[in-house]
Amino acid sequence: MPRQQQPATRPVRRRSYDQFCATARALDSVGDRWTLLIVRELLGGPRRYTDLHADLPGVSTDVLASRLKDMEQGGLAVRRRLPPPAAASVYELTEHGRGLLPVLTALAGWGAPALAERRPTDAVRAHWFALPLLRALDGLTHQGVVEVGVDEGEFHIRTGGGAVGEDAYGYGPAADPDARLVLGSALCLALGRGELTLAEAVREGRAEVLGEGPLAVELRGGR
Repeated sequence: MPRQQQPATRPVRRRSYDQFCATARALDSVGDRWTLLIVRELLGGPRRYTDLHADLPGVSTDVLASRLKDMEQGGLAVRRRLPPPAAASVYELTEHGRGLLPVLTALAGWGAPALAERRPTDAVRAHWFALPLLRALDGLTHQGVVEVGVDEGEFHIRTGGGAVGEDAYGYGPAADPDARLVLGSALCLALGRGELTLAEAVREGRAEVLGEGPLAVELRGGR
């Protein structure tokens, strides 16, 4: 008896607003719940699936896997295997995906007033303060890496722009920072909201800048 031929499966079409509008097209790619927060995590550099899941409290494994697959298909992220001796795969943003940095920075600035009070149920990670701090230090002229210590831990950011493909910020301490900044997380958010400048915070003793290079001098308000 001849085998019955199975009908060809059609690729699942992602939902679209079907509007000839740049904003609608952008939301077709990143408007799903969790997608922009995955981008936030990957802006800090390549990450394993388990690390992403740990730093996105509340996301299910199925949803995370689905969003990452959508991001790969949309050209926002790629998955690659780490060379030996590491036996793991990581996800990282493409150049197209890294182009979302100013979008996330602007969105963080818009949402900053909602962080006036931390709710008991709020999760927090140190590197989540990178975006408001990048916004606050956007006008710096000297390029370099600033290691930042806040109440929740450490992260590092890159100032003054950088080469194409370089991460805007990263997790944990920097390998060879040009300056170190120590401040409270509440102050970090205040800087992001534009309530004061870092130089003012340093003069008031609310923040400390360590280092003697040109970047450290500029962070203190010098030139």
